[in-house]
Amino acid sequence: MRAFASLLCCMLFLAAFARAQAEPQDFTEKLEIGISTDEIAITSDFRGADITIFGAIDGFDTTLLAQGKYNIVVALEGPKENSTVRKKERVFGIWINTSSMTFELVPESYSLSSTRDIETIAPPQYMNNMGIGVNHMPLNPVGYIGDGSRVGEFRDAFRRLREATGVYQRDPGGVQFISSSLFKASVRLPADVPNGVHVVRAYLFRDGLFVAAKALPLRVVKTGLEQALTRAAHESPFLYGIVAVLLAVITGWLASIVFRRD
Repeated sequence: MRAFASLLCCMLFLAAFARAQAEPQDFTEKLEIGISTDEIAITSDFRGADITIFGAIDGFDTTLLAQGKYNIVVALEGPKENSTVRKKERVFGIWINTSSMTFELVPESYSLSSTRDIETIAPPQYMNNMGIGVNHMPLNPVGYIGDGSRVGEFRDAFRRLREATGVYQRDPGGVQFISSSLFKASVRLPADVPNGVHVVRAYLFRDGLFVAAKALPLRVVKTGLEQALTRAAHESPFLYGIVAVLLAVITGWLASIVFRRD
């Protein structure tokens, strides 16, 4: 009887321990951030911009801070839209699109900064679950029917193309502590940044575990002639098309007169 009671107590202890390990820990740290500006105006000579994010860790553990156990990841995400990747192949000597895949609601631009390489900050499954980083961003195909063998190929191509054009960027070491608990991060807006509401997200990790997050909006708006043309194209596309054709015809006619050879 005593042996049975001892075994039962041991089983209850192990179950309680396993449950405690599975439950999320209650962290005391909190994250606060601010950005250098909440609106970016795009003009005809816009060549990109650097956005500075300042932040602080509240309720931090001084020992863990001294040991460098805290890490910060900052991401600037653009508006989300469906994006299509097409594969070109040579057919009878001509390069044509032979297949394609559309991914659902992916950021049009993405800039990431961190205290160090995010692959060393937390396990990959953490980053996958939270969608942090270019390699861990959820890329879900729309309407794809098949065994899934080609999804990885198109995902890799999507990431490679976005990084090659500069709309997806990463900067390990772009976040720096400027005092005991204050940090500064810099993220880059590309020159062809999309118009709309972007989101600055900051994540705090402690010794490989996610602790807290904070998000702030950043508006990117076109001004002047660019804004007028964009508004006309969206609000009156038919009239915009007619004006564009007329301008092209007039420009060609004037060019023929100026460069005419008598």
